[in-house]
Amino acid sequence: MCRGGRLLADFKAGTDVKPGVSERLEEHLTMTAGGLWVVWAYKLAWQVGDLFMPLTGGSSYPADARATCRLGRAHKAPKPRCTCGFHALSSRRLPGLPADLDSNVLTVALSGRVLAFEWELGQEVLWRAERQTVVRIEPALFSRTAGVIQKLRHPDDPDGRLAFVSPDTPCDSGPVRLDLPVSCPVVPVCDDDAGWCVESSQFEHSPSSLVLT
Repeated sequence: MCRGGRLLADFKAGTDVKPGVSERLEEHLTMTAGGLWVVWAYKLAWQVGDLFMPLTGGSSYPADARATCRLGRAHKAPKPRCTCGFHALSSRRLPGLPADLDSNVLTVALSGRVLAFEWELGQEVLWRAERQTVVRIEPALFSRTAGVIQKLRHPDDPDGRLAFVSPDTPCDSGPVRLDLPVSCPVVPVCDDDAGWCVESSQFEHSPSSLVLT
């Protein structure tokens, strides 16, 4: 799983009070339609039915859930010296995975107690959060040469004419349209992973061969 470096911040998200964090972290905050401040982040996972599974084969989780420590320890998730909580990263353009990996990029909103760590592969942030809400699911496409995630795109207009751009805001165009559900299930999480940190040798099994817990 991803292991961050220095702890940058420990704060509360999912309320109408904007977290007091540094500029480096503030750019990843966004407000929901209901006026709540959440962290906008990304992770990789397999989708199995209505559940999502970490690439490490850890515990599966629904689209919206609150984490508790699976190790039975007497603390609320997440805690700096434990691995509990939902893991995610500040950027989706990061190196390190094989090109033939069949997974999804999840855009997630993090709330509750949130921990921010330096991440060893660059100037990014590793998040661990108490609550995670999956906002968007996209197929992952990896570049064999650059080793980074690329977004799927349609080919250019073959006749060279410019496309008409609608003045209306597209549906689901951004975090401003997000509204967190009032309640969510609680699941034990201590083996989650943001996805970019998994060794290639762990991909020899397909998601269907893994057991949901």
